[in-house]
Amino acid sequence: MLLRAPEVYSVYMNAKRREAAGHATADRLLRAGRRLLRAEGAEAVSMRRVAGAVGITAMAIYRHFPDRDSLLNALADEGFRELAERLRSRKYARGFGKRLVEMGNVYLEHALENPRLFELMFLRARRGARQFPQDFKAGKSPTANVMIEAVQEGMRRGYFRKGDAWEVVFEMGALSHGLILLYLGGRLAVSKERFREMYRAAFARYLRGMRK
Repeated sequence: MLLRAPEVYSVYMNAKRREAAGHATADRLLRAGRRLLRAEGAEAVSMRRVAGAVGITAMAIYRHFPDRDSLLNALADEGFRELAERLRSRKYARGFGKRLVEMGNVYLEHALENPRLFELMFLRARRGARQFPQDFKAGKSPTANVMIEAVQEGMRRGYFRKGDAWEVVFEMGALSHGLILLYLGGRLAVSKERFREMYRAAFARYLRGMRK
């Protein structure tokens, strides 16, 4: 049976409203998951607790996230988008070395403000998390995509020695994440400001080693 134009429009609008309602519920679920993550860590982010926080049944959450890994990945991806936006919105000093140190500072401040999100983004094993090198070289890392631009340009202009720019970006990430992990884990008996100084100095030393 063919539908008349007004009926087709009504079906279309109802579908759009259901889609919008689904997106709104997914956003509420992510906000609830983020609150649990911030307060108690990733172990607290269960499908049942997140669903209960927004007033839907434990089964209803599976309409939006097929499993817990997909929910955790969505929370991590939200953190990566926030961090990438910070990296791209900042005005940096001239000079490749200073620019990359300042980018490292953006990573640091984001981690200090969101320690449990940092752990989920970079340290926790998650099925479906991006992996080096294939996902990075395919441009799937929003944060590494910002760093690679500066490293590749520095190599093209002769500021840095030639090499695998993606490996350099990954190594800088490992340096950053390792230092932050040690600080957040209580392994450094220094103030937060002293840690910031140590972190910046470590980045600067690494980048000096890349100079021609």
